[in-house]
Amino acid sequence: MVVAGRGRISPNTSLFLLASILVSFVAASTAPTPLYGIYQARWHFSPVTTTVVFAIYALAVLASLLTFGKLSDHLGRRPILLVAIAVQMLSLVIFIFANGVPALLAARVVQGLAAGAATGAVGAAMLDINRARGTLANSIAPGIGTGIGTLLSALLIQLLPAPTRLVYVVLLVVLLIQGLGVVLMPETVTRMKGALRSLRPEIKLPPAVRAPLLAVAPVVFAVWALAGFFVALGPALVRALMATSIVVGGLVLFVFSLFGVSAILLLRNAAARTVMHTAISALILGMVITVVSVTTESIFGFFVGLALGGVGFGGGFQGSVKTVMPLVEAHERSSVLSLLYIVCYVGFGLPAVIAGFLVVYAGGLLRTANEYAVAVIVLALIALLGLHRARRTAGG
Repeated sequence: MVVAGRGRISPNTSLFLLASILVSFVAASTAPTPLYGIYQARWHFSPVTTTVVFAIYALAVLASLLTFGKLSDHLGRRPILLVAIAVQMLSLVIFIFANGVPALLAARVVQGLAAGAATGAVGAAMLDINRARGTLANSIAPGIGTGIGTLLSALLIQLLPAPTRLVYVVLLVVLLIQGLGVVLMPETVTRMKGALRSLRPEIKLPPAVRAPLLAVAPVVFAVWALAGFFVALGPALVRALMATSIVVGGLVLFVFSLFGVSAILLLRNAAARTVMHTAISALILGMVITVVSVTTESIFGFFVGLALGGVGFGGGFQGSVKTVMPLVEAHERSSVLSLLYIVCYVGFGLPAVIAGFLVVYAGGLLRTANEYAVAVIVLALIALLGLHRARRTAGG
């Protein structure tokens, strides 16, 4: 429920603003993806460094979620969002003036800290305003941001000057406008005591959501690991399959995200169990097609597998949110959503770094892509078994 008072925009407008902020934060995190090739050529680093620069963001998000994930339950959503937007803008300034790998690492750390602080607050605020629409927006926004960030960056690189700066300037302007919107937004929770105590990192789940979260965790991990691989190494994989432009490389995440968002919209009224089973089936089929396509160097088949992987990503994340969040009380939403995102970002970062080492020190990019796909299939099967076990336990 929206707390009456200082805000001057409607709940519907606030919901749209909050969703757009989540889109912008995710877009900012994926905008460097098409630029990694340029950075690598300028500063002569390996794919291992690329995945470390990528994954340090996920580590910073995790640290921020564990520390600040519950803070908005105590101080309110607006103050946390305003600080997070300011820190995110600082990270973009660091990107603009980056002159080497240390600057990239610094920008990613600052960016991750901002994203972690914002994620729980913005997600919980959308649920405060409208549970059904907020759940849908929490599911859609990451996919939209992923696709927009990479494609916008690729287009600006291809068509306009200052390729390593312009996309960050555009995002700075967008975030500034959104920050002004937050100032006009009504607060959605009443402040309560315990803010300092909430900064202590702890993994705590209400009893009602422990079993459901454990059941969905493997598929959440799997779909975000897949997204992490495509964010870190997707454009390089497309170049290996077919020498092409930066824009085509940017289409990797756009297609992945487009089908993810489409799946969320098509399945938005389906039961959580139906959504999860659809996601797992699409994920397994997509990875099988990906393995065959990479082995035969079929770019068309690769994009078909990519699209099905996107369905798995969108449906898997949406189904997880629909499974867990309806069981949570209002004052627990920010902390539980933060814990769900912790699973997401561990999957997003850690496997990608492992993939980077395998690319350099083991079988190369194409073989690593196949091994990664097989690992995702195994995780999806584990999730399927867990869901069936949870269903039998609930039924008897």
